Amino acid sequence: MSVKLEEAETRYVEAYGVRYAYRRLGTATGTPLILLQHFTGTMDSWDPAVVNALAADRPVIAFNNAGVGTSGGKTPDSVDQMTTDAESFIAALGFDKVDLLGFSLGGFIAQLMAVRPAVKVRKIILAGTAPKGGEEHLMQIVQEAFAQNADDVRLPLFFTPSAESQAAGRAFIDRATGRTDQRDPESQESVSNPQAASIIGWCADKDPDHKSLKAIKQPTLIVHGSDDTMFPSINAYEMFKNMPNATLVLYPDSGHGALFQYPETFVAHVQHFLNS
Repeated sequence: MSVKLEEAETRYVEAYGVRYAYRRLGTATGTPLILLQHFTGTMDSWDPAVVNALAADRPVIAFNNAGVGTSGGKTPDSVDQMTTDAESFIAALGFDKVDLLGFSLGGFIAQLMAVRPAVKVRKIILAGTAPKGGEEHLMQIVQEAFAQNADDVRLPLFFTPSAESQAAGRAFIDRATGRTDQRDPESQESVSNPQAASIIGWCADKDPDHKSLKAIKQPTLIVHGSDDTMFPSINAYEMFKNMPNATLVLYPDSGHGALFQYPETFVAHVQHFLNS
């Protein structure tokens, strides 16, 4: 039986003086799927139900980018440098071709990596993210979520107020907090401040002709929540309309964490996309 995310050994690789922490799951062969994480998220912020199922028939790599969690280095305040760091990590593992799953901030990195020469990107999944110049309400939504004093801030941040969505959110949190050994530390201001600056900067960099999207030629699956308050669903539609080879899926009654609200459905969509 394959190792699970919540049990996988934390490994390390060094690139350009930065020691990156990562966990590898799945098969020994096949195109690796690299997971690019959300604002302040670590390897332990991923949903094991999603990651373990995706690792059933392919290599899957979760990692902490520079300055995050158990990785060394400093968290940069630009998407460009975050992408450079992620490219260095992938190169250090020796992969000649990869697939990317970018969630939220990770989706910014995936978009940029796809059009740069450092890493050969085959296919891309963009979940709960936005294009360059897209609409974001990061600070407002984060402040409102913390003001609710929920048991876990991800309940108001990632899920809608409906009973069904909140129940799915609690189930996700139970899964995501299952690991106790070698668990990543929670992110502090040394991560959140520069990452917030990078998100705000990316969305403030207007691209009225969508040149950055039109440059992405790889097959892309765009997945978004119907009621994502952090990055409204208009972002997903704009990406879909302006990327030459994109498919769009919107999940009902769902927020920023739609992929965690519907883990089985999301995995089925991703597997079909990657295997086709």
